Parts: sequence; C-alpha cells; structure tokens
Amino acid sequence: MAAQQMPFEKKEYQRRLALTRQAMGKQGLDVLFVTTPAGMNWLTGYDGWSFYVDQGLIVPLDGEAYWWGRLMDANGARRTTTLSDDYILHYEDFFIQANECHPMDDLAEKLKMLGFERARIGVEMRAYYYSAAGHIALQSGLPSAQLVDASGLLDWQRVIKSAAEIAFMRKAARISDKVMTHALALAEPGMRKNHLVGEVMKAAIDGVGEDWGDYPAIMPLLPSGADASAPHLTWSGDTFKTGEATFIEQAGCYRRYHAPLSRTIFLGRPPQFMRDAAEAQMEGLNAGIEAAKAGSRASDIAKALEAALKKVGITRPNRAGYATGLAYPPDWGEHTVSIRFSDDTVLQPGMTIHFMPGIWMDDWGLEMTETILIKDSGPAEALCTVPRKLYVKD
Repeated sequence: MAAQQMPFEKKEYQRRLALTRQAMGKQGLDVLFVTTPAGMNWLTGYDGWSFYVDQGLIVPLDGEAYWWGRLMDANGARRTTTLSDDYILHYEDFFIQANECHPMDDLAEKLKMLGFERARIGVEMRAYYYSAAGHIALQSGLPSAQLVDASGLLDWQRVIKSAAEIAFMRKAARISDKVMTHALALAEPGMRKNHLVGEVMKAAIDGVGEDWGDYPAIMPLLPSGADASAPHLTWSGDTFKTGEATFIEQAGCYRRYHAPLSRTIFLGRPPQFMRDAAEAQMEGLNAGIEAAKAGSRASDIAKALEAALKKVGITRPNRAGYATGLAYPPDWGEHTVSIRFSDDTVLQPGMTIHFMPGIWMDDWGLEMTETILIKDSGPAEALCTVPRKLYVKD
C-alpha cells in the first residue's frame, strides 16, 4: 500500500530524526517512546484521528523509527508515512478499553522483541496521551528496563521551524486572515453565535485557493460581555447583543500547522475604559513584537507588554504567549517557550510564537493576538495581516 504524497521531503524527516537522536544521546537514552500526535507527525508524517487510543513511535538511536498502535490504524500508518511493514507494529482490539489488560502490555512485549528489555527508555510523562495506567502497565511489563521522563525532549527539537514549515505556517496565516475578516464582517446584534461559528468553520476548512483548511487543535472561542472574562469559553445558541464586546480566537490550520489570531468586536458604543484598554493592549502588542528579536529573551517580550498595560492600570497575572505550530487537539501550543517574566529562553530565528496579551477582567475581556516569527535580524514578523484595533459596529 503506497503512502500518500508526503508533506515534506525525505531529507527533512531525516534532519528531524537526527536532531531527536542528538537530544536522546544527551539524556543517555537507548530509545524514546513518543506519544504526542504532533511528535509522531513531525518525525514520520503520521496523521490520523487515532490519538484517543494508545499509540506512539519507538525511536531507537539508529535505524528507522517504529510506529506502534491499534491494528485498525496500521493502514493509516501505511498511508501517511513511508515506513515499511517491518516498522509498523500493532496490537489487537481486545486491548482496547479492557479491564483485564492494557495496550501497554503489548508495547512491553514489542520492546522486548526489539531488544530493549533492559534499556533506558524515555517516555513523555507530561503528555496528554500518556496515561498513569499505561505507565504502570509498561513498568510492570519491563521490570528490568529504566523508564525515564523525557517530556519535552522532542518538543524542543520542533521549536525552530525549517523554511518548509514556515511556508506551511504562512498558508495557515492566510486562512486565519480570511476567517477573521469573514467573522468580523458577519457579527451583528441578533445573530446566533452558533450560526457565526458555522460560517467561521466553513471558511476555515474551505481554506484559501488550493490551500485547504485542516481542523484546528482548538475550536473557535468567542465569549461575549461578562463571559469574555473567561478566555476559554466556546459558543452557544445565544444571540450577539448591542453593548457587548466579543473576542474571536481561532487559528487557520494547514497540514496541521497553525497560525492563531484573535480580535475583539464591540457591538454598539464601547465605554472609554475599554477603548483605553484596547489602545494599551495594541501598544503592548506592538512593543512586544519590536522586542521579539533573535538574541533577546522570551521575558523581554513580557516586559515590553507590561510597560504598556501599566499606563492604564492593568496588571496581567497570566503568561502572554507560547510557541505554536504543528499541533493536534486539545492544544495548539508546543509546551516549550512561554512569554512570561520567568522564561529566559533565548529567541532564535525560526521560532514561531502565539503572542497573546489577552485581558480578562472581572466582567469583561479583550483579546488582540498575533502569531509571530522570529527573524534573522530585526523585530519579529506578524504572519497575519488583519489590522490591529478594537473593531466597533455602532
């Protein structure tokens, strides 16, 4: 069964595997077990909605990586990777949601078969997809092996994007631009929120030209009024109302690469305090982008933002962004760089960050965000082009 056309050239996957193995060597690992869907995709191209069951990549220090997962998903590995059948391993369906056994029982046997019975094995203990029950089963099945927490090892190899990845993110940004422009034009008093989300999601999946839209790792977020004080509310069948602000947070997605973008729209005449906050937010966003230069630190962006917000008496207790790119539900963040005072990560060309200085007060909220690219020189580049401002429909 021939694979589909791969998103990237073979040498790109070879580069990624080499980076991963260098990091493995530094941690003294014999093998790495990758459970994050983004990591599986990044290393082999594997792409399927199968992350609700146990699956992963077995990455030894040399040779090919092995895909391991549910039998019915093995053909998905054949279709979306270039791995040969010898490197596609599966477990039977009787392991699924069973009380008397666990899929990791099978993984333990497969690792023994591959000669890793006494190996130092890296596992992603902080990943959404690696459960406590699975860890216990793997420990039980490999009593002579050493399981080491290698959370983040692969994520940090993904943080600097190749030119080919940046090209994908630019395509995602064009989709974000289309979606946001469409949403801002349609939103009006009396319109049901679910109807707007339907329009937004259709635009996102339609994509731009030949660049089709993929499903985003997070659903559109668009709380209004007092609900906008909570950053992660989605939608309902309620209607948009005059006198309320609604922020719209979404991400265009192309081949799993995301370009998150947020803007806020006020229906009616916004109060002066909200206008002032939006101006300060925009000033902080612009200042943060100016500070986001290669050689600077993630904390420098947070400091530039804080200086602008202090002018209107706003203090944010939250981080103001994170690395983004290739992702699967439930999160489009990469779990590496964070925009906050305590993160002294040195910014490097090719990093892509969702800079999101959202303001969430007791009974209102504003969002104005950008996906930014750290350049070789000068300030970061915002990948999207929707004008930065508080949108008002009187």
